[in-house]
Amino acid sequence: MTKPYTKEEIKEKLTNILSEDFEVEKSDITDESNLFTDLGFDSIDAVDLAVRLQQFTDKKISPEEFKQIRTVEDVVNAIYDLI
Repeated sequence: MTKPYTKEEIKEKLTNILSEDFEVEKSDITDESNLFTDLGFDSIDAVDLAVRLQQFTDKKISPEEFKQIRTVEDVVNAIYDLI
């Protein structure tokens, strides 16, 4: 079965969400960027991001899985695996 999005498309959408909704500079967003230490996220931002990603994918990331997410690449991989 073909995935509806490639990892590149997911990263592009994530980058836009981080930039537009969380005011993160696009130049600061790399695969290795840590959401908390590099991009300044707190727990409320993380919940807001989970909600935005649920709207994008129409699927919910489990709380246990979301707790494991630290980097932009982790988010991309979690979404890719979810869809």
